[in-house]
Amino acid sequence: MQIDNTTYSDLSVFQTADEHSIFSKLDRTRTVGGRIQLLELFSHPYSRLDKIRQTQEILLIIQKYEDQWGPSISNGTVMVMERFYETPLDRIPAAHDPVSAGMYKLLHAPDYSLTRYSISHFADFIRGMFSITAIREKESCPPLLNSLLERAVRLLSPDPIHALAKKKQGDKLQPVEVVEYGNFIRDKFKSAALTLIEIHGKLDAWYSMAVASKEFNLVMPEIEDTEFPFIEIRALYHILLPKAVSYDVKMDPESNFIFMTGANMAGKSTFIKSVGSALFLAHLGMGVPAEKMKISLFDGILSNINVVDNLVKGESYFFNEVQRIRKTIVQISDKKKWLVLMDELFKGTNMQDAMKCSSTVIRGLIKIRSSLFILSTHLYEIGEELKQYHNICFKYFETRINNGQLEFPYQLKEGISNDRLGYLILERERVVELLDKL
Repeated sequence: MQIDNTTYSDLSVFQTADEHSIFSKLDRTRTVGGRIQLLELFSHPYSRLDKIRQTQEILLIIQKYEDQWGPSISNGTVMVMERFYETPLDRIPAAHDPVSAGMYKLLHAPDYSLTRYSISHFADFIRGMFSITAIREKESCPPLLNSLLERAVRLLSPDPIHALAKKKQGDKLQPVEVVEYGNFIRDKFKSAALTLIEIHGKLDAWYSMAVASKEFNLVMPEIEDTEFPFIEIRALYHILLPKAVSYDVKMDPESNFIFMTGANMAGKSTFIKSVGSALFLAHLGMGVPAEKMKISLFDGILSNINVVDNLVKGESYFFNEVQRIRKTIVQISDKKKWLVLMDELFKGTNMQDAMKCSSTVIRGLIKIRSSLFILSTHLYEIGEELKQYHNICFKYFETRINNGQLEFPYQLKEGISNDRLGYLILERERVVELLDKL
C-alpha cells in the first residue's frame, strides 16, 4: 500500500511526540531489533491480500501461545549476545578437558567471567527460540511464519546448542562447560547466532502487533480483493482517544464521496483520521478499532489535512494546498483504489475563492469511481449545488447549545450543517469582553 510522508504525519502514525503516535501506542516489542522490524512493517503496509491474511493468522497464533512466545528473551539478553562477539577476548581453547578449562579460568579470569556470563544469556535466548519453534508441532503455520521457524530450527540444530538449551535457568556451569560452550558459540556459532537474533526481531514485531491487538480489543477485519473499493465499518473509533465515540461507515462506488460539514470541534477531523488509521492498520494485518470491519484491498491512502506554508521557499499556505491537491489528482488518475482524505480545503484563501476552488475540485474528483473520498468543510453553501451528484453522501456533526454552552455529541448524521459558532466561542472564552475593556 502506498502512503506518503504527509499522510503518515496527518494520521499520526509516527510523531515527534511519541505519546501521540499510533506506533508508540501499539509498540509492545521487547527488543531493539523487534522495534526496528516493527518500524519497517509500519513503514511498508502490505499491498497483497495473501500477506495480510497470513499476518492476521500469525497474530492469532501468537495470541493463543503468548506465554510460549520466547518469554526468556529480553533486550538485555540480545545485547549481551551481540557484545560477546564485539568484545576482544583471548582465544577460548578448543580442548575442554578439566586441565585446559582450569588453566583458562586461572590465566584469563576476566575473559572467563565474561564468557560464563554471556553463555547464560545465550542459553536464555536459545531456550526462548526453541519454545517458539515448538509451536510448529501444534499449529499449521502460514508460510510467512513457517519459513522463518524452519530456518531457525536449522540454525539451532547443532548438538552443543541442544545441550545448552537443556540446562535449567540458574544452573551453575562448570569450567569445562564454560570453555566448551564458549568456544563453540564464539568460533562456530557466530553467523547462526546473529541470524537468529535477526529472525527473533521479526518474530518480536509480530508479537507486538498481536499483544497490542489483544490489549486494545482490536478486531480482525475482513478484506477482499475486489475490482472497486468499498468500506463497511460498524462502531469505528479513533485508537488514540481514551474515550472515543464510535461511527458506522459505509462507502462503495455508488456512494464513494462523503461531503461532511459541522462546526469546529464537532468531530470532523477525528472521523477522517479514524477511517484512515483503521484502513492503515488493516493493511498491516493488524486488528482495527471497531466492532466489525469489511473492506476491499486498497492501493493507497492520500490525505490533505495538515498543510503548512514554507517560509524558506517563500511558498504560501494556499500554494501548498494547491500543490497537494495537484499531487493527489495526478496520483489517483492511475485508476487504482485509493482512499483520499481532505479536511477543510483551501483554508489559505478568502471564502468566495475557497468556495469556487472547492466546488471545482469536488466536481472533478467525483468522476473517479475507482477511489473513495471523504471531505470535510465549513463551506456548507456549496452543498446545495452538489446534491445533483448521486454518488455524494452528505453527513454532518451536530452541535448543540445548552444555556449558552456548546455541546458536542460527536454523532454523525445525514444532511448538511450550517452551524457557524466562531463568534459564540469568542464570547464564551471572554475574548469579546476583554476587547470591550481595551
